[in-house]
Amino acid sequence: MPFAYYDRLSRKQQGVYRQSDEVAVIRLPDVAAVRPLADALAEGLAGGDRLAVQRAADRLLDALTVHLGVPALQTDIQAVRPSRSWGELHGLYTPAQRARPATVRLWMRTARRQQVVKSRTFLRTLIHELCHHLDYELLGLPDSFHTEGFYRRESSLLRQLTGDPPLAGSGGHG
Repeated sequence: MPFAYYDRLSRKQQGVYRQSDEVAVIRLPDVAAVRPLADALAEGLAGGDRLAVQRAADRLLDALTVHLGVPALQTDIQAVRPSRSWGELHGLYTPAQRARPATVRLWMRTARRQQVVKSRTFLRTLIHELCHHLDYELLGLPDSFHTEGFYRRESSLLRQLTGDPPLAGSGGHG
């Protein structure tokens, strides 16, 4: 646990942080149904076609949210990543607000060379942003922290979608 960061959190936030850290896995009930959608995302990226990537990301996130029983997400695929002195922004999750649904925004090209992002990197970013949504909507957490549990959940979903074997000792949610 990053203690300097953790120590700056309120007691309530520390409790949420610990809750998040306790959940390591989110199981997809029918991974065989959604795995081809992840493959389609890779195909869109290989062609460098932003609209194909948008459609594939929409279908994948729609299927994942339905399978997990959480509200749908809006996706917004942009071309070139924004960058500043701190680096490049890969993805951004915006929680639902009033009548607006939660949104995942991703960029499919690197800032410096404007190369299409590798498909596994893009999929991991998509899953990362989905995990923020799942923290709120599936786990019922009032906040979404980058805990070890968060990154384990991200990895568990990625491994299921890519067909990689699960990590040893992975208990989980779902």
